[in-house]
Amino acid sequence: MFQGFTEETTEFLMGITFNNERSWFLEHKQDFERFLHGPIKELTSDTLDLIQKTFPEEDLWPHISRIYRDARRVYGKGPYQDNMWFTFQRGTTKSIGPVFWFEITAFSYSYGVGIWEQDAKLMKIFREEIDRDPTSFTQMVQKLDAIGGYRLYGDMYKKLKGRQGTLLEPWYNRKSFSVGWEFSLDASIYEKDLPQRLLEVFSNLMPMYRFFRKVYDFAAETQEEEF
Repeated sequence: MFQGFTEETTEFLMGITFNNERSWFLEHKQDFERFLHGPIKELTSDTLDLIQKTFPEEDLWPHISRIYRDARRVYGKGPYQDNMWFTFQRGTTKSIGPVFWFEITAFSYSYGVGIWEQDAKLMKIFREEIDRDPTSFTQMVQKLDAIGGYRLYGDMYKKLKGRQGTLLEPWYNRKSFSVGWEFSLDASIYEKDLPQRLLEVFSNLMPMYRFFRKVYDFAAETQEEEF
């Protein structure tokens, strides 16, 4: 059961950020397991359990990041990740398609929902779905605006793909995106109720997740038909 992250969690993340080398990690590997890897596995499990009880119709599976950096991306960065994250996605333990996500670093933590793949066809279908029913998507965005404090992640197209008004254009003209909240590390990250807080956030984001899921599934179906 998740008991909260601790100051030692922050200390380990700060350490690996500024001492990203094998000798330092091996010396602090027990700290990694006790203060970061163990708690994030517990947080993942407890949050997923709450989500599954609240939305039993959603076939969500967890994926937890590794501390070891992909060998193809080591150059100039060190062999270890300086963050950890988990995702929930439908029917697979691979972090693909629309996902709910949580991430912690030495300086911040964040959570949200989105699609990270930069796929021009997928985003074209996304825009077509907004065009088909702009009212429904507008209502989803307005609900998020009422909560406030979120940010959109993802590169914008240099040339606008269309104009949908001030509210929707930041969504409509992205190559990929995720929507979420980011906070500086503070005492709230040490609290035991974080799974419940994530349930509340992910529940509010469920309509957006389902919209992304619909777009992603349609893109996959049309891809199969082409072959």
